[in-house]
Amino acid sequence: MNNQSEADTIDLPPQASGQDTLWNQVRSAEVEVDLGAASHPGLVRSKNEDHYLVVRYGRQLETLLTNLPAGQVPSRSEEIGYGLLVADGIGGAAAGELASRMAISTLINLLLHTPDWIISTGQQETEQVMQRLAERYRHVDAVLRDQCNLDPALCGMGTTMTLASSLGDSLVIGHIGDSRAYLYRGGELHQLTRDHTLVQSLVTLGQLTEEQAGKHPFRHVLTRSLGGGQHGVNGEFQRVMLASGDQVLLCTDGLTDMVDKASIATILHSAASADEACRSLISLALKNGGKDNVTVALARYRFPG
Repeated sequence: MNNQSEADTIDLPPQASGQDTLWNQVRSAEVEVDLGAASHPGLVRSKNEDHYLVVRYGRQLETLLTNLPAGQVPSRSEEIGYGLLVADGIGGAAAGELASRMAISTLINLLLHTPDWIISTGQQETEQVMQRLAERYRHVDAVLRDQCNLDPALCGMGTTMTLASSLGDSLVIGHIGDSRAYLYRGGELHQLTRDHTLVQSLVTLGQLTEEQAGKHPFRHVLTRSLGGGQHGVNGEFQRVMLASGDQVLLCTDGLTDMVDKASIATILHSAASADEACRSLISLALKNGGKDNVTVALARYRFPG
């Protein structure tokens, strides 16, 4: 039959070669990821308004029965990704605790109700992932605002939210507020995110030095947050390519206010596991004063040869 329907003539993306497909599969499913996370209310505050989440997600196909010749379809194909998220709530009474908890649960519910998960590291697909994240951040912001409208006692509540999602050697970072994402590579600690604070804006304008910013009384005044009173706020999103041996650290300002970068790097270098590193970072923050809630989440990556 020569006639074809319109659906039959839809342009399809070029098919990856068998070698490329196998390589992507190995990079995502066989990458070794050591995960850890910890949180503490600190030594001054009575409540912990920080929350964290560490997840594993993926796509799997396993051939159970077939009469196709060997090698025509894979016996098993699997892609695995990992997600880390920290949120630092702001607001009086229990509002901050509620805001950070609600932000994470809302984001996950949005993810679970997305019918077409994008599990690919292609440039176009990665850009689409970041676009979806931006939309979800705005949705979370709207949910928090709606909650404030329903209960005036919660007016002004908000939260930071920083996440890292990896698939193979591709890492996507989403960020709003002053909770940070760091990359530890080759003995050096690199800050991946830029604080959305009044003081950081002054540093960017050249009106304050980094040293002055670290001691400024308004260093915690946020210029962006989810549900925090601003309208039309947007998060920032970026892609980072990982290398074997990399460590990705997410943390709230309860860590960075109490522990300097050199000390963080030393712990990441010397700790035997991600869990040990997280516990050591929390302990050092408490030893140095523990003036705020402190939360950390860490992923350590090893790739196949």
